[in-house]
Amino acid sequence: MSTEAPNPFDNLDESALYSLVRRETRDADEQAACLRDWDQVYEQLTPGQFEGRFMEIWFRGIQLFREVTNRSVYEAGLMREGERVLGVPVMLQGKGYFCGRPIAPDSIMTMRGGDELDFRAPEHFDIVAVAVPESVLTQYARDIEQRDIEGELKSVSVVRAGKAQVDEFRAFLLTVLESVSRTPSMLKFSAMQKGLEHALLSSVMKAVGPSEDAGRIASPPTVRHTIVSRAQEYMRQHVEEPLTVEDLCRSLKVSRRTLQYSFQEVLQLNPVSYLRAMRLNGARRMLKSADPGRESVQDIAARWGFWHLSHFATDYRRMFGELPSETLRGAAHPARGV
Repeated sequence: MSTEAPNPFDNLDESALYSLVRRETRDADEQAACLRDWDQVYEQLTPGQFEGRFMEIWFRGIQLFREVTNRSVYEAGLMREGERVLGVPVMLQGKGYFCGRPIAPDSIMTMRGGDELDFRAPEHFDIVAVAVPESVLTQYARDIEQRDIEGELKSVSVVRAGKAQVDEFRAFLLTVLESVSRTPSMLKFSAMQKGLEHALLSSVMKAVGPSEDAGRIASPPTVRHTIVSRAQEYMRQHVEEPLTVEDLCRSLKVSRRTLQYSFQEVLQLNPVSYLRAMRLNGARRMLKSADPGRESVQDIAARWGFWHLSHFATDYRRMFGELPSETLRGAAHPARGV
């Protein structure tokens, strides 16, 4: 008979065992920074003032969060080590791609610590997710359900569960968030934390369990996604150079039409527009951290390959809702606690 290993969080002071965070953001970088200990970058892909919302509860090493963004963003980076995260859309309008696989409203996205995040979120995207310590989930699955959960999820990034499974999982996560946000003090009781932890673990196991009308997607990324990933890598290596579609075609050894169709399917943008978005986001980061007394908009624009200053200012304002000079003066709105 197996015995439950001690949870390392059991011996911590109760006052440090939980937290509740709510934020509103007006910038993709601010949104990316909301997830604690995740090393990630958000690139805004569609124009307009960015608006994001984030809510997180944390206890016993479990992170439960909801993220809402109004603009399409490309998300890259690494999630924190030692975790298994599962997320499900609350609202999905348009197409999204997660780790090379298309996602649908009933898709469950999953990653483990150290995996590379590779996600294009469509506009007006709303997701709820839970990240749990991998060791805790593994032991729970083995001891309580006699399942090798990490073996089941190996090489899986998108789980297409049955609709009833996904609806139940989504509703449960949202209910927990709503309940705790109304009365966060309930988490000061260790018994409440333990009960909620086990309920969340049980919910995860049900969500990724087998059903008659569902099957895990373990297929390799689509060919078009592979092309886009290679193009993105090449763009990042040469982002400050005046790249052309012809440069990409020669480097990747694909036709213009293939490159165009691949970008349109995966990112909903053509290659030229995506490269421009990458440069605009890079220029914005540099403008936000620059010293206005020592650096000018023109210098920063030139570093990112924008030789026509008025066109740069127009494109920048269309993308971010403000002029680059306003960003340089520190006019960007900071993330606000709620």
